[in-house]
Amino acid sequence: MLQRFRENWVRPALFFGNNPISLAGGAITSAAGVTMIGYWLVELFGRPNDNPYLGIIFFLILPGLFVLGLLLIPVGVFGRRRKLQQAGQIPAQFPKIDLNDRIFRHGLDIVLIATIVNLLVVSMASYRGAAYMDSPQFCGQSCHVMHPEYTAYKVSAHSHVACVECHIGAGAESYFKAKVNGTKQVIEVSIDRYPTPIPSPVMNLRPAREICEGCHTPAKFVGEKLLVKSNFADDEKNTETQSVVVLHLGGSDSLSHLTGIHGVHLGHIEYIATDPTRTSIPWVQRRNEDGSLTEFAASATKSAVPSGERRVMDCIDCHNRAAHTMQTAEDALNRAMAEGAISPELPWVHKEGLELLKTNYTTEAEARIKIPEQLTAFYRNEHPDLLAAKPQLVKAAGEGLVYVFTTTVFPEMKVTWGTHPNHIGHMSYPGCFRCHDGDHTAKNGTAITQDCAACHNLLAVDEAKPKVLGDLGIRQ
Repeated sequence: MLQRFRENWVRPALFFGNNPISLAGGAITSAAGVTMIGYWLVELFGRPNDNPYLGIIFFLILPGLFVLGLLLIPVGVFGRRRKLQQAGQIPAQFPKIDLNDRIFRHGLDIVLIATIVNLLVVSMASYRGAAYMDSPQFCGQSCHVMHPEYTAYKVSAHSHVACVECHIGAGAESYFKAKVNGTKQVIEVSIDRYPTPIPSPVMNLRPAREICEGCHTPAKFVGEKLLVKSNFADDEKNTETQSVVVLHLGGSDSLSHLTGIHGVHLGHIEYIATDPTRTSIPWVQRRNEDGSLTEFAASATKSAVPSGERRVMDCIDCHNRAAHTMQTAEDALNRAMAEGAISPELPWVHKEGLELLKTNYTTEAEARIKIPEQLTAFYRNEHPDLLAAKPQLVKAAGEGLVYVFTTTVFPEMKVTWGTHPNHIGHMSYPGCFRCHDGDHTAKNGTAITQDCAACHNLLAVDEAKPKVLGDLGIRQ
């Protein structure tokens, strides 16, 4: 058996393998393998590198070269065999293999070890490559098209959740569909045919029960939530006022009663949206506790059910930008001033800052330069004494405005203030008023409630140092 194996397989393989293509394949595989192993060791024992393009090289390109080199070896073997066969030069008996030769035995040992190492390297490279393609770094940084979404993701409450947890389902089928869709996107980017901005919402996103409910229990009774929102006026002193709201989040209580915002909207409402952003909702259907259905339609659609996307309402229909929130200029500036990133001590900083944020800049680089320059120029012309006394406050304010702008506006991708509406609340966008507008009525004349107290209680509205915060022991 061993003799037959040497004569029919080993001898021909060694004979035909002595060709430039196979030798080049072996060299490519060896070089790629050694480089990958070296990088993995550095990554294991050294400092990890955040450069996404290094990941592409070491987890995608080099493994591809490694496999290519392996494939070249049999290609060269079959090519040489075919060439010699056509020339009639295949020997009747291949060169003898002498296993008694110590050097030759060592050579076979090296080939065997190399084969085992190659299998391990291919396995590891396949795993690392797949893991890298599922990382937020690859999704957000290696493709400039995703810059707006990745930037918003990094400052969101879900920045610790990997992209694939929401955008790719479990199992081989979901993984395959995602990679096919990703390949399509790569082709679109390479031929410069991608949409700007990236459309929102994602139409093929899985339902919330497969995404959100992996971490958030939908039936959990949350109860009440206190919300304090600061606003700054456009006067010289940037007068600060605060609104205090108690949100009735509710849920399912200990008696399984559905209450509050979450309970009322939990899994028994369908709607039809007639625009891509799901902002226009002319038709709503609610399943009542007795199993009956009640339809609510806007006055313009009383005659028939409108055509459009029909969905069962879930978390994503209100929390539509949970991991990619794009604030309005007013909200973003008020938050930055409330947190102290932009000092309210600077006269007129709210008014001037808002004007600078809403200025049209052709590129992000232009905004980074002009926003601090123009803010400094304003204080140099209008308040030179303040600029001389507190230059660091002005500098910090300029940097704060740049941060606000560059985390929400992306001129190259045509993303500006209001491009991606946020359906939570109803202050900046229609949000709740998509349905709770008083115009959605049923055939019996009842309408979807507009009672503010059904969702929240207003404890203070634009008050300077609201008394209720002092009563609650909250510092102002």
